[in-house]
Amino acid sequence: MPAEEPAPAAGGELSPAARRLYAYAVERHSFTPAEAAALGAGAAAAIAELAAAHLLQRAPGSCGDRWCAVAPRAAAARALAPLALLVRETHDEMDRLRGRLEALVPAYEAGAALRERTGPGSRELETVTDLGAVRALITELAAGCERELLTSQPGGARPQETLQEAIGRDESLLARGVRMRTIYQHTARYSRPTAAYVERVTALGAQVRTLGDGLMRMLIFDGHTGLMAVPDRTGAALVVREPSVVHFMASAFERSWLKAEPFPTTVSPEAARTLSDELRQTIVRLLSEGLEDKVIARRLGMSERTCQRHIAGIMRAVGAKSRFQAGYLLSAAGPPSAAEAGAAVEEPAAGS
Repeated sequence: MPAEEPAPAAGGELSPAARRLYAYAVERHSFTPAEAAALGAGAAAAIAELAAAHLLQRAPGSCGDRWCAVAPRAAAARALAPLALLVRETHDEMDRLRGRLEALVPAYEAGAALRERTGPGSRELETVTDLGAVRALITELAAGCERELLTSQPGGARPQETLQEAIGRDESLLARGVRMRTIYQHTARYSRPTAAYVERVTALGAQVRTLGDGLMRMLIFDGHTGLMAVPDRTGAALVVREPSVVHFMASAFERSWLKAEPFPTTVSPEAARTLSDELRQTIVRLLSEGLEDKVIARRLGMSERTCQRHIAGIMRAVGAKSRFQAGYLLSAAGPPSAAEAGAAVEEPAAGS
């Protein structure tokens, strides 16, 4: 049974047998494996190890049966040649990449100069298009809010998952003594989840009111950072830090707040009739302006089906056979009275 061949030493170092064989080889012009066998067991493995390290090569003119030593520097040059090529290629790619990026320097410098000329306001408006990023930003701003949060939320009933996400954040904010005022639309009163949310936050000191129309979706944190909805981009928000624009947003909120009515957690039949009359009068006004059903429904935060039911009642009251005719009659004669428009409208289902 042949003797076990010695393995190279750890860390890539030559094995002791290979070192002995290399010292033997450099003392001779060449040698054969049979001559190397005199050094002891493992000579064949030592030859393979030295050849792999480029420290041995076939002796010229020996027909492949003799070996000779290679100088360490020459061996290093041969071993490192692939790495040197890789380094050169890497440096070339770095130079190409640097050139591509540096080609943008003039455009960047021109843009930076324009930004400086247009003033700081241009750096204080940012559009965030990802809904998840918008929600994370709201959470971050609410956590840092110290004095007051103003919220204006058109669209009627709030989605239950939105309320569940907001309740913990808002209760924490109120527990810190932050003032919180919110405006919904009248139709939110008919939503049980929205009413339950309002009951919880008002118990902690929040103030909630409702308005029929004219709300803009926005949040204002401590009077210095605002978020506004982006038209026709669902889930997107415009982040506003420019003081003049935030002041405009706060002023718009205050005007709506003065016209809004407190949000009752329960709606009596009398209040429902009053609310229905007000909604109907608003529909009459929007109908006389020629707006489509879906636009009116969106403006008032109700379903299109509920809106169409209101419009049908109004058309009957004025004797109109088409929306166009109704709009003409309403513009010419003014809105019908509550009695003419019919009895109180049925209470909409939650989320209408």
